[in-house]
Amino acid sequence: MEHPENDPRYRGLTVNKGVARPPSVNPYLKKRDRSKLRSVKEYVEGILSGDRVLLSQAVTLVESSLPEHQETAQTIIEQCLPHAGNSIRVGITGVPGAGKSTSIDAFGMHLLEKGHKLAVLAIDPSSERSRGSILGDKTRMEKLSVAENAFIRPSPSAGSLGGVARKTRETIVLCEAAGFDSIFVETVGVGQSETAVHSMVDFFLLIQLSGTGDELQGIKRGIMEMADGIVINKADGDNIDKANMARRQLRNALHLYPLQESGWVPEVLTYSGYYKIGIDEVWEMIHRYIDFVKENGYFDRKRKEQAKYWMFESINEQLRNGFYRDPEIAALLAQLEQEVLHDRKSSFTAAREALEKYYGRRR
Repeated sequence: MEHPENDPRYRGLTVNKGVARPPSVNPYLKKRDRSKLRSVKEYVEGILSGDRVLLSQAVTLVESSLPEHQETAQTIIEQCLPHAGNSIRVGITGVPGAGKSTSIDAFGMHLLEKGHKLAVLAIDPSSERSRGSILGDKTRMEKLSVAENAFIRPSPSAGSLGGVARKTRETIVLCEAAGFDSIFVETVGVGQSETAVHSMVDFFLLIQLSGTGDELQGIKRGIMEMADGIVINKADGDNIDKANMARRQLRNALHLYPLQESGWVPEVLTYSGYYKIGIDEVWEMIHRYIDFVKENGYFDRKRKEQAKYWMFESINEQLRNGFYRDPEIAALLAQLEQEVLHDRKSSFTAAREALEKYYGRRR
């Protein structure tokens, strides 16, 4: 396109032509139509054969909110379900800065060296303002991120932790069908996410730090009660004595809690994720727990309870989505909101009216 500034009337003005677009580096490269979905059969066959590209694409469908994607994803999950369930699922949590990602990198490489295949599913917190996520956990898992038998998938919480947790559980099914025999689920941090992750894993590991003041401060009673094992990270150098002291304090604290339903008494260990000290002991503890609960029948019973729990969670989520996506309800809510803001109606009365309207149309 010729620039008007180059017209002879405008003396002294010259605009050079832009650089022509160079040809493709690979002249045989064909553009793919990314909007076109593969068939369910292609996805399932690819997942069962261990194709990571198709596995990643299937996980993207699971995470999508588009109805057509969700329908395809659920069909894929149904067909993969008979091939799932053959893994050890470990939930990993801890306060921010405890070294969760570094520890996962160390634990994961330990498993890969023993011939296992590992999938790491990390729930990344989203901004409440922009709804964006950094998704930077993968960058802190330097060795795992380039390992052949490791699959790392960060997922944004996007302000809806319940939905992401459900999708994470469905992603576990796909990863197990793809042949991954070890699954790590890393949580956002100490808080609401722990309850959701605890309901989808076999072993719940709490990573703690020493030398930060009161070793029990900031750890909620509920998190301690959920933990099947507690490990104190950064037990190296001058910090070893502090780590051992924290270990004794946490062991004493655990005696105050009732015995877990599994009958297992949580263990407290020290290790260093950075220097790879004590990694064997941590994984041996996890195996002792798995052997213990398989022997007394709790392992299978817990997985069945988890499946039932997520069935009802899915019902709750779909009811919620159906309510808020209804156009008539959306218009009514805007009206009721103004009445509540101007003190013409109480919050409870407005909520009851909206629900009565929604369910009254479906009778």
